[in-house]
Amino acid sequence: MHRFYSVVLTFIAVCCLAAAAAGAGSGVRVGAERSDVYGPLLAGKRVALFSNHTGVLPDGRHTLDALVADGVDVRVLLAPEHGFRGTADAGEAVATGTDAATGLPVVSLYDGRRKGVPPAAMDSVDVVVCDIQDVGVRYYTYYITMWELMGEAARRGIGFVVLDRPNPNGMYVDGPLLDPRHSSGVGRLPLPVVHGMTLGELARMINGEGWLPGGRKVALDVVPCLGYTHATRYELPVAPSPNLRTMQAVYLYPSVCYFEGTPLSLGRGTDMPFEVYGHPSYSGSGFEFTPRSMPGAKRPPLMGRKCRGRDLRGIPCDSVIARGVDLSYIIDAYEHTDLRGDAFFTSFFEKLIGRSDIRAMIKDGRPASEIKSTWAADVDDFRRRRAPYLLYPDK
Repeated sequence: MHRFYSVVLTFIAVCCLAAAAAGAGSGVRVGAERSDVYGPLLAGKRVALFSNHTGVLPDGRHTLDALVADGVDVRVLLAPEHGFRGTADAGEAVATGTDAATGLPVVSLYDGRRKGVPPAAMDSVDVVVCDIQDVGVRYYTYYITMWELMGEAARRGIGFVVLDRPNPNGMYVDGPLLDPRHSSGVGRLPLPVVHGMTLGELARMINGEGWLPGGRKVALDVVPCLGYTHATRYELPVAPSPNLRTMQAVYLYPSVCYFEGTPLSLGRGTDMPFEVYGHPSYSGSGFEFTPRSMPGAKRPPLMGRKCRGRDLRGIPCDSVIARGVDLSYIIDAYEHTDLRGDAFFTSFFEKLIGRSDIRAMIKDGRPASEIKSTWAADVDDFRRRRAPYLLYPDK
């Protein structure tokens, strides 16, 4: 397997996730394994590959290696947030350059300056291939980059092929729909926080609902997974990004990421990111941690400051999943820190939660269950709307 983190971070992430992957969901074959299906789609075409360190096969090879070995004419690599090899921090600019392992040019789609797809990304190619592991949450940026690439491919009249992978949070749909007023780099489409779709299914919905700029449609092919349903508990073989290192973190992510819109720490700069939360002023718990600079979290929030808070690692994964989007964690923090009113929130909170009214509900002391009820009808409507685009059984 190619290197995608520092040696220490690779060891932690791969050991945590690969051990779990030997269990549930291990009978799934991802789209990238199905060369008999994608081979004819790519034969004789010049290919741009949108992928990163998650584009791996069961034998440890990267999808890029398999494509090249099969004689596919890969011309350029397209890198999302965290880079093609997955080593950059969240939000860190990713440089355009050359992939050291293959010598192929890498075009950054996340360099911190431009918006959208740089013109050079698709020059002299006939088709874009997407093979990347998403986590099925609206503010996880890989799907936004896919949407941007689909739009550019549609504008140029070139094809788009998704080598599909399971959604580890594909078992349910939950959370408020994005209000267009809060559209941003962490939320671009009218989706609930957890949409329950694979990228292949989402690409079909993007096309079918006219969500590309100008209502264009791209020439889309999806190579589906085999042995997968939305009831499959698919456990990831590698960490999808530097701070989602365990399946517990992946399952908690839809409920705790809102802390990124507050002054609190989510454990970045520790060995338990997205599994804990805390702040120096938190009261009501003896659990403590101190964020430090480390690979994947060079400048974490509250670096060097002792934080008190909650350790969520002991909550059974089944319970985390059953609760869905659970605001009880952020409500607990609001009630147990000295950050009152709007001092608890930053403007990023609305970009994550997707609505303007939830901050006020938390400030007013409304319980998580009551807040959750405000988006139930929207979730039901979304489930009906997405039904024609599903590729896999929903139960």
